[in-house]
Amino acid sequence: MDDGSIKVFQGFRVQYNDVKGPTKGGIRFHPDETIDTVRALAAWMTWKCALVDIPLGGGKGGIICNPKELSQGELERLSRTYIDKVFQFIGPDQDIPAPDVYTTPQIMSWMMDEYSKIAGKNQFGVIRGKPMCIGGSVGRTDATARGGWYCVREAAKEFDIDLKGATVAIQGYGNAGYYAALLGQTLFGSTIVAVSDSKGGIYNPAGLDAQAVYKHKAQTGSVINFPGSEPITNEDLLTLEVDILVPAALEHVITVENAAKIRAKIIAEAANGPTTPEADDILYEKGVHVIPDFLCNGGGVTVSYFEMVQNFNRYCWTEEEVHERLDEKMTAAYHATLRGSKKYGVNMRRSAYVVAIERVVEAMKARGWV
Repeated sequence: MDDGSIKVFQGFRVQYNDVKGPTKGGIRFHPDETIDTVRALAAWMTWKCALVDIPLGGGKGGIICNPKELSQGELERLSRTYIDKVFQFIGPDQDIPAPDVYTTPQIMSWMMDEYSKIAGKNQFGVIRGKPMCIGGSVGRTDATARGGWYCVREAAKEFDIDLKGATVAIQGYGNAGYYAALLGQTLFGSTIVAVSDSKGGIYNPAGLDAQAVYKHKAQTGSVINFPGSEPITNEDLLTLEVDILVPAALEHVITVENAAKIRAKIIAEAANGPTTPEADDILYEKGVHVIPDFLCNGGGVTVSYFEMVQNFNRYCWTEEEVHERLDEKMTAAYHATLRGSKKYGVNMRRSAYVVAIERVVEAMKARGWV
């Protein structure tokens, strides 16, 4: 540590399934990180990669730490030491880490540099989510929200909803929530009537300006008290009568207690696990169209894969090229899931799992693993 003391941190790296290609998954820095969480998320990444049909498997990593309590130097040493310890288990053709909770492009830069030093040569392809100056990809910042909106666009066609003027409520105003609001306004002309963060929410039936709200939050620390808005609780936001509801914050916010009260026509799960299984069944019976998390937020890993392709081939795609390729992948994944839902008479989440597992099993059979 900076004061000369020694502190031991516990870290993990899990590789769940690599039948379709190198495992891929973020590294999380969090004081409450557990090996069980990392295992579960590695499995989830397997299905997400299979669903969006990219040649990668599922992995995940983490360190039990509070990065807010570490200096820049301590954070760099921790990041580099993590790579020292997992060096033999990761690599461009083996396991490819990326940013996740409280890990940043700068941390990815340190990790890539440390791996390259040990390998004795530059290995830009070993880490995803890097800054543009050392092999990052354009289009990564808003990829999760953009991919989700491509799915919403296809769902809106299915349910005859005109996205221009469609009302949207967003719970959570971090990266995914902010870009969901911004892209909803700029790409599709939707009206963002409510947003929230951990301190509370704001509501304006005439619409909120996504960028103005973002600036307000940056200045004050929260979206609450935004000029021209009414206060609303996170709980009440979920049950607003809107066309599209975007849970973009915590898990398990839609439960058996509030599922029957939800009046949105489409739920686009930008967050991981916002809907409990019991609530999922209630929503399906009500006719609410849920775009499940590992489909809806698959844009992030997809553009991360695009970064890998560009690194390997020394390409520098334009933002338009990245968006076009992302649109193609997300649209195909959405319709594969929708076909399965209709074919088997199940909700979109169960269909997404069926599609993903079938693809993994097909690869396992082809390789003689089963």
